[in-house]
Amino acid sequence: MLAATPIGSRDDAPPRLLAELAGADVIAAEDTRRFHTLATALGVRPSGRVVSYFEGNEARRTPELIEELRSGLRVVLVTDAGMPSVSDPGYRLVAAAVEAGIRVTAVPGPSAVPTALAVSGLPVDRFCFEGFLPRKRGERAARLTELAAERRTMVFFEAPHRLAAALTAMVEAFGPKRPAAVCRELTKTYEEVRRGPLGELAEWAESGVRGEITVVVGGAPAPDPADLDDEELARRVTARMEDGTPKKDAILAVAREAGVPKRTVYDAVLSSR
Repeated sequence: MLAATPIGSRDDAPPRLLAELAGADVIAAEDTRRFHTLATALGVRPSGRVVSYFEGNEARRTPELIEELRSGLRVVLVTDAGMPSVSDPGYRLVAAAVEAGIRVTAVPGPSAVPTALAVSGLPVDRFCFEGFLPRKRGERAARLTELAAERRTMVFFEAPHRLAAALTAMVEAFGPKRPAAVCRELTKTYEEVRRGPLGELAEWAESGVRGEITVVVGGAPAPDPADLDDEELARRVTARMEDGTPKKDAILAVAREAGVPKRTVYDAVLSSR
């Protein structure tokens, strides 16, 4: 069982979480010390065994937990905050359990992703979660370049000491006017949501920011067909073909993306030869 833990306020813990922690045979915790602190704060006395399950030992620990599940024991997985497997340990164990035919369920609870989306003031009807950006500048820039045309609202996690660099890279990839929100210390005492264009947020972050950070960025605006000349349409088709998309499919995809008739894109490709 995956059990979501509070991302800040302990009062957000549902009664079912307390019951599952108290009754589990095995509790696999990302950090056992933090788990015991949480359990004490919630007034829970686990009756089962508590073991560590984090990035450094999950490959070795997963087979052990699968065997315990096979034997009929109830295993509950918790991370330091939020839902396990969402940028936290958990995916490896879930995948192994599914492969072994073991039932996987969850105790729903707080997560920084939908919480940040809800308070960002940005569109939430369609969104994508991108987790943490690469730490290296070149790899980070490449990832953001891939997302420059993403129409959905995007959610990122970021370490406070890398926030300024990440926002600056977003300005370079998305432009300084793209709307965004930096959500800091969600549900905690010093919660702060700062909204504005990426350029302004990047300047604000230069002075240093502390706490747990979630960044929400608005998707790319719909292209204006009037701004897309034949050369640009042909370039987009060529880019898709270079990535392995058949010509016919590339033309159709670009037409839909640009909001123009397929024939218009086809003629643009012909004229570019």
